[in-house]
Amino acid sequence: MDRFNRNSWLLLVLIFLDQIVKNLIESQKPVIEFGWLTIHQVHNTGASFGMLQGSNTVLIFVSMIVLGIIMMNVKSIKRTQELPTIILIAGIIGNLIDRVFRGFVVDFFDLGWWPAFNVADCCIVLGVAWLIIVLVVEEWKAKPVVKEKASEPRLNQKASKARRGLKKVLISGKKKAKTKS
Repeated sequence: MDRFNRNSWLLLVLIFLDQIVKNLIESQKPVIEFGWLTIHQVHNTGASFGMLQGSNTVLIFVSMIVLGIIMMNVKSIKRTQELPTIILIAGIIGNLIDRVFRGFVVDFFDLGWWPAFNVADCCIVLGVAWLIIVLVVEEWKAKPVVKEKASEPRLNQKASKARRGLKKVLISGKKKAKTKS
């Protein structure tokens, strides 16, 4: 738990950043266009990609269950998994705060071709992607190296026997040809 607490400052900073930006968006209601990116207020009562619209209560419980599962397993989190887990937790808590106190999540980054999202959503995606990469790399490193050289001598022995047999046939064929002449 001590290792996990060491990174709690990052958790607090990410949650604070998410909430500050959402409060600015809610109070100012800006519409700022940067070509391919538009920043404007969007109220989301569902999950990502517009799924489960109007299911705020269900999503609150799902978020709490996921946080509970993570916290129950905090002692088994490896050092390489700490930062992505912290980032993931920050994203979950950031959106959970919105769901509990606002009844919806404030999204504001809009690419036009992708559903609107916020800082907490970025944290969730980054945390999950990073965790997947860490777990895949750890699994890859943990796999034992299969040594194929152990089976090669048998193959070489069989090949050698075949070559010797072929040589004998060729040599005996030459001898028979010489005796006939």
